[in-house]
Parts: sequence; C-alpha cells; structure tokens
Amino acid sequence: MEDKECNSVGIMRLVSEESCSSTVTDESRVYYQTEIFDQLPSSLARRTHHHQDRGTTETSHPVEMHPGQAGGARDRAPTQPIRSLPVCMQRKREARYLVYLNLLQCLVIGGTILTPTAVYDSDGDRGLLRFEGNDSVLDFFVGSGFLERSPMFYGFYACSSLDLQCLNTPLLFLLGTLTVLILSLVMVVRRTVVGYKHTWLLGNHYNIHMSYKVFCGWDFCIHDPEAAAHKLSFIRNELKLYLEEERFQQREARRTLGQWAHLYSLRGLLHFLVLVLLGGAFCLIYYATLASQAERSVDYLIIRVLLHYLPPIVITLVNFFLPHVFRHIASFEDHSLTTQVNATIVRSIFLKLASLGMYLFFLFRNREQECWENQFGKEMYKLSVFDFLACFCNTFFIAYPRKWLVERYPSSWLARLSGKQHFLIPFNVLDLVYSQTVTWVGLFYCPLLPYIGIVKLVAIFYIKKLTVLQCCVPAQRMFRASSSSVLFHFMLLLGLIMAAITLGSNLQQFPPSPSCGPFVGSATVFNVTAVCVDSLPGLAQSTLRYLSSEAFILPLILAQIVVLTTFESRRRANGNAIERLKDMLVMCTSDKHFLLKQHTLSLRRQKKTFKAPTTVSGTKEGSPTTKKDPSAGIGEDSHITQLKDPSAQPTGDDSPS
Repeated sequence: MEDKECNSVGIMRLVSEESCSSTVTDESRVYYQTEIFDQLPSSLARRTHHHQDRGTTETSHPVEMHPGQAGGARDRAPTQPIRSLPVCMQRKREARYLVYLNLLQCLVIGGTILTPTAVYDSDGDRGLLRFEGNDSVLDFFVGSGFLERSPMFYGFYACSSLDLQCLNTPLLFLLGTLTVLILSLVMVVRRTVVGYKHTWLLGNHYNIHMSYKVFCGWDFCIHDPEAAAHKLSFIRNELKLYLEEERFQQREARRTLGQWAHLYSLRGLLHFLVLVLLGGAFCLIYYATLASQAERSVDYLIIRVLLHYLPPIVITLVNFFLPHVFRHIASFEDHSLTTQVNATIVRSIFLKLASLGMYLFFLFRNREQECWENQFGKEMYKLSVFDFLACFCNTFFIAYPRKWLVERYPSSWLARLSGKQHFLIPFNVLDLVYSQTVTWVGLFYCPLLPYIGIVKLVAIFYIKKLTVLQCCVPAQRMFRASSSSVLFHFMLLLGLIMAAITLGSNLQQFPPSPSCGPFVGSATVFNVTAVCVDSLPGLAQSTLRYLSSEAFILPLILAQIVVLTTFESRRRANGNAIERLKDMLVMCTSDKHFLLKQHTLSLRRQKKTFKAPTTVSGTKEGSPTTKKDPSAGIGEDSHITQLKDPSAQPTGDDSPS
C-alpha cells in the first residue's frame, strides 16, 4: 500500500535493511505503539484540556474538516481574489474586476430605461441620436449639441414615453437607478466581507517562517528563463520585505521615551502639513469651478474647451501629484512598510473622494440653469472623459518620453532626476475607485455612464498593460496586495455610500426641473410612487403603507438584531475552530518531532542488539587485537542476514574455525 502511494506521486522511498529489521514481537509492538501514542505531545495536551474542561466536549474533541467539504468549495467561490483562484494564468487574465459590475449596471439600465424609451417613444421626431447643422467635434468632449439631445443625459427622457399608472417612464427611471445602487452595494459588501475573512479572520498576522518561503516558494512549472528571473526577483523582494519588517520591529522595541515623544511630535507636524495640502487643493477646486461657470465670451475654441474642462483638469492634477507627496511624507513618519502604504492609500482616497465631494457641493450651490440635471450630468461626463484622456496622455506623452530619455541619455541630469518609472499598484487601483465613484454619482443624471465605464475600463486595462510591459521596471519594494485588498474594497464601499448620499440628498432637497426630464410637474422625484400605490387594491395599499411606516421599524430592527447576533455567533465559532486547527497543526509538528526522536532511539537500540552476538563470538575466538578489521562490516551484515532469515547458510567468514 505504501509503495503504491509513493509510486502514484512519483516519489521513491529508500528503505534500509536496518529500518526493515526488528526484534520486537507483534504483541510488544501493539503495546509499544499504544505507549508511544500516549506519550505524544498532542495526546498530553488533549488530556490536559480534558482535565481542565471536563464538562465540555467542544475542547476535548477538536473539529475536523475534510478538504473536500463545502468549506473548500466556498473558498473557490468567484468572489475570492484572483491571485488565490485555483485556475490557470490564462483564466486569471480573462477575469475583470469592475467590468462585470458595470456590465450588470448596463443590463439594468438598458432594461428599465433605454428599452422602454426606444419602444414607447411617442415623440418620433426626437430620435435616439439627431444631428443638426451647428454640431461639431467639440460637442463630444463638452457634452453639448447632439449629445445633449441623445439618451446620454437626463433631459432626453420624457414622462409621455410610457404613461401607465404603475408602469411609466418616471417610475422605471427611478427603479433602474435604485436597482443599480442596491446591486452594487450587495456585490461590494460581499467582496469586502470575503476579503475580511481571508485576511483578519484567517490570521493576517500569522507569520510564515522564512524556511517556507525559501524551500516552498518556487514554482516548478516555470520553463521560460525570463519568467524564472521574474519569479526569483519576486522571492528575493519578498525576503527583503520580511527582513526589513523584522528589523523595524526590533528597532521599534528599542525606542526610548524621548524618542517616542520626538517621533509623535514629528508625526503631528506631518499630519498638519497633509491638512494644509488638502485645504489648498479644495481652494483650487473652488476657484476652478467658479471660473468654469462664469460667462464665456472667448472666441478661441481651445480656450473655451479649457474653461469647460478647468475643474476636471485641476481635480486630475491634484489627484496625480498629491498622492506622491503623501507617499514621501509617510516615509518620514517612521512606520512599517505596510503601515506606510496603508496611510498613503487612506490619505489619497480621502483626497479623491473629498475633492469630488467639494466639487459637487460647489456645483449645487450654483444651480441656476434651466435644466440643472443636464448640467450636472455634463460635469460627471466631463470628469469621466477627462480621466481617460489623462491616462492616455500620461502613457504616450510622459511615460514613453521618460523611458526614451533614460535609455538614450542615461547620464543626463534630467534622466537621473526622473529615474526609471515604477508601476505603483495602490495609486492605479485608487484611480479605478475614483472612476467608479464618478459613475455612481452621475448615474441618475447621465444614465449611459456605465456604458462609458465599460469602454473606459477595457481601454485603460490595455493602456496600463502597455505601460507596465514597455515603460516600467520592477519595483524594489514589493507591495502586498493581500494586506490592503480589504482596504481597497472598503474605499470602494465609501465611494458607493458617498454616491448614494449625494443622490438621496439632491432628490430630497431640490425639486425636479420644470422644463426637462421624466419628472416634470412633480414636487419631488418620489411622488411618482404614490400614484402607483393609490391605484393598487386596498390590501396592497395597506401593506405597502405599513412597510413604509414607523410601526414596521421595531420588528425590522429586532430581525436585524437576531440576524446580526447569529452571524456574530458564527463568526466567533469559526474563529475558535480556526484557532483549534492552528493548535492542531502545531501539535502535529510536535508529534512528528517526537516520533522521529523515538524512531532514532529505537534504531540505536536495534544496532546495539545486533552488535552484541558479534562481540561475544570475537571473545570466544580469543582475538588478541583491538584494531578494526576491514572485514568486520561484512561479517556483521551477514550475521544480520542470519537473524532475518534462519534458513540462510553461513558463509566462510562466519563459520567456526
């Protein structure tokens, strides 16, 4: 059985004669195995726990889980991070983070808004895309002209397209927007919870020994020399990071009280500097918004475009430069590498979301246009378009000239100042979070933003891929995505919450525009639901009014408390089971060391037993010499063979003289 198992995995076990031979009988072997089992460290620990907690069976009987149970299937769920999926690299390359989310949003918007408008359009003269004589290419970048008369913006949709009591354009418009936000919330929260389970719940701070990284870190499926060099560099950087973190912990443990006081003073000054930079960024956005909304009496086309795009330009420049400043500030705060990365990410995402929030605040303060919903949708459209233009220009007008300068003139002062470009994963992921937040914020006023988001994400993916392969070099310091994946999803959740709060406050405070949109004539957007509820039967009306009243809040809160208590109990039980499994792994290692030690002692006893008859025989022969005979080993092996097989004939060396 053992040989078959070894051959099935392609491993041959070398068995010596000494390990096969034994003088222990079957009865004594059973007793010996029982005695060894009682002496195992795990058995001793189990008996100790049993005496300490005699009344509980949970501690004395650890939970065992088979790898093929449902837990393993859940770990292979599609919500798991791509780096942990047990699939080939080609399948991982085909996976897209945010593309599927925007694709789902496109399906919902297409089914609830676009399709009913296209089918039940009572005004056939409008059309889905209508050009006029004064349209130009500038309209594509600004969002005016033919785009303003298209389904791109809020003002295109009219309440007369589909006019039924419980099936009308305003209700479908509101339903589609709320459905997109709810589905996005469910998907983002689920991914955040899964990431939390894979990091903190499973032991994010459980350090792996360096021996594991050295002896088990290599991928033996690699055949390409270049891929092997990259894998070697990855392992080397990981070991450097591990050693650097260990060195930081030792240095932190040796700090005195005066050093801690000086460090906290320095960190306070650096935090104040960060606040000053954030305040300056908000002031720039405010003045850029005022200049953009002022009267434009300029005849030059380029200047008019720059004035239209002045707030997006300022927001993009601020979001591009300040995160790098935050990264250098974090290096002076004397944190660990992981803490430096997380601090930079938190400050950067706060900058991105706060700058977007301030821009929205300034927009709604100056809400003076006749169809202000269209104007707000145009601003979100320009933010999305300029974000893609900034990525394109950064690759082809900054990254490539920088690479050419470094490779062509490496000794020039400009090449030494710029250096080789590194692909910073945190900043690129934060750009995706910012772009998705803009899509959520402008969804109600520009329903086609998810379609633009899909095209933009695919294009940005290939542009970034080209940048990484052609213009960047591997970073000297490795970024641990596992330690910050939960933080990224949490920031995405913050962006979604910000979009929901912005949309909810706007719809609640400001009445719909009386000149455009599907909610013309309504005091608020939510009044369209009252018309549908009044047309329902009496029982349905009573049920819906009860669900929307304060009397339903108490049982809803009680149900939430029960559900949260259940999940919290499961979390604690799973945490205790994980800790027990970790203890079992440690005890299994102790058992292996103990059994190896006992096996070594048993082999030594067997050697002494085998050597005893040879020594007695040499005494009977009266050998006067005490020197080692070269043929002694042969005689000893032959004597061992006789002990193993009594029917074997003695050789000439072992026969009596």
